Amino acid sequence: MESKLERQGLLALIKKGNKSSAIAMIGNAIIAAIKAFAAAFSGSGAMFASAMHSFADAINQGFVFVGSILSEKRPTPRFPTGFGRVINIFCMIAVIVVTIMAYETIHEGWHLFRHPVENEGIWLNIAVLIVNLVVDGFILIKAMKEILHEAKVEAHGFQLFPTAFKNVGRSAPATRLVFYEDIVAVTGAVLAMIAVIVVSLTAFDQMDGVVTMLIGLLMVGVAFRVGYDNMIGLIGVSAPKEIEDKVSRIIFSEPLVTDIYQMRILQEGRYYHVEALLELKAGLSLADADDIKFKMRDTLLRDTNITDAILGIIEDDGVKSWVPVDKR
Repeated sequence: MESKLERQGLLALIKKGNKSSAIAMIGNAIIAAIKAFAAAFSGSGAMFASAMHSFADAINQGFVFVGSILSEKRPTPRFPTGFGRVINIFCMIAVIVVTIMAYETIHEGWHLFRHPVENEGIWLNIAVLIVNLVVDGFILIKAMKEILHEAKVEAHGFQLFPTAFKNVGRSAPATRLVFYEDIVAVTGAVLAMIAVIVVSLTAFDQMDGVVTMLIGLLMVGVAFRVGYDNMIGLIGVSAPKEIEDKVSRIIFSEPLVTDIYQMRILQEGRYYHVEALLELKAGLSLADADDIKFKMRDTLLRDTNITDAILGIIEDDGVKSWVPVDKR
């Protein structure tokens, strides 16, 4: 019976894992195999670089998917705030993989720039890159929709990308990694296609090496960006001002709350921990004050992204302590 319950618990955790990273892992593994075959057949350095990037993406998303599953584990007495930061550790492992692949890609690009090779199979390369664009484009759209879902905002059509880019900081680390990596993947596929066409139609054979190095540099950019995001996530970072405003509006929706003496909201992945000291109207009984505190706590916890809320109460001191973020 216990074994069956454990299996059910594991299945529930897997279902909570980041869907974008799971889709990206499968898609990039297939693309990497196709590109590697095309690169071996044609000798295209740009195709090799694109295959390396897809292979790195597949490995990364596997790490990240496992991390996203573990980060959903319930808090324990030993780890009372939960496992939200586990995903940051796995994303840092992914950063190391991307950095290694970026170095190898730049190294190969420099070699091809100095010693260009004759490419064959232009139509095979183009066909593979078109498949790459379709698959990575689908993954990118899925990641953008996941960002909007996690940030609880809406956008459609041409507003999808700018809205997702604006709110990417409010999404889970796994979703952010998929988003940044697939921007590079789509860009890299377009650049690789340009390189294949230019090399086939002109005498500028160095174009292959130039594009290969450029793709490698884009991978370095992703590594630095994702590395920075997860480094501050491991240290502990405050929630965006939009979240702080939202929490303060919920608190002030209670008429008997006169002020917020102090408040701190810590972000872990896409989850938030709220700590606040509330000022209540003078003259309330302890029983009434407790009722208000628990009511506010229950209201905050209805937001699925807020995992815990620790609230304290004091009597109104007559001094306005809380200033909205947009007025600071």
